[in-house]
Amino acid sequence: MKWKIACIQMDIAFGNPEENYQRIRYKIMLAAASKPDIVVLPELWTTGYDLTRLDELADHEADRTIRFLQECALAHSIHLVGGSVARSTPEGIFNTLIIVSNKGKVVKLYDKLHLFQLMNEHHFLMPGQNDGAFTLDEQHCAGFICYDIRFPEWLRVHSADGAGVLFIAAEWPEPRISHWRALLISRAIENQAYIIAVNRVGSDPANTFGGHSMVINPWGEIIAEAGDQEEIVLAEIDLELIDSVRKQIPVFQDRRPEFY
Repeated sequence: MKWKIACIQMDIAFGNPEENYQRIRYKIMLAAASKPDIVVLPELWTTGYDLTRLDELADHEADRTIRFLQECALAHSIHLVGGSVARSTPEGIFNTLIIVSNKGKVVKLYDKLHLFQLMNEHHFLMPGQNDGAFTLDEQHCAGFICYDIRFPEWLRVHSADGAGVLFIAAEWPEPRISHWRALLISRAIENQAYIIAVNRVGSDPANTFGGHSMVINPWGEIIAEAGDQEEIVLAEIDLELIDSVRKQIPVFQDRRPEFY
């Protein structure tokens, strides 16, 4: 089976959910014109990193965003790896990745496990407590958010459990974009998995973001990569390659986790 992927690399209006919903609706429409199976969005696309105002900006239980993504998925018959949004709950505010199927079903909510202290996330967000595993079209996948990719053991937990397509939504700053590329290639090689990673572009009052959204195959080969401007990145992935690579170099059979 093959999937056609569309990654929406875009700028995000700082602290302006209304404008961002409009932007995303238009971008999804543009992406859908290429007839993809899956469209992928970046991290915190409703608000950007306006963390100090999340008490007023966060989406209560992500209800509005879920309805919005369901509407878009059904309208265009696409699966949506709907990026992440600030989700307010009685326990606090989480950075939540939302997966919606092409039938409008909510497949997964994943709360960012690792909070990035350099951007003060730990002062405004709650750390997640759940895994990122989900299934689309009978393919085992997993979703992660930005800083998560610096924790190879977290991605490995999912790939060792069968996930062969790993999605990452990010707002990765431009000064460390070389780390972004190196880490993503490494995660693809060591997990023998497709990496589909979407980063934003543009800037906010404190940061400039580096783009370079990427699709990487299980050999670690980049099959599509954006630059540092707004762009829709298209790529086709062959899901049969996952098992082929894992059979050629059987790292999952040869693991000795009792020593790790």
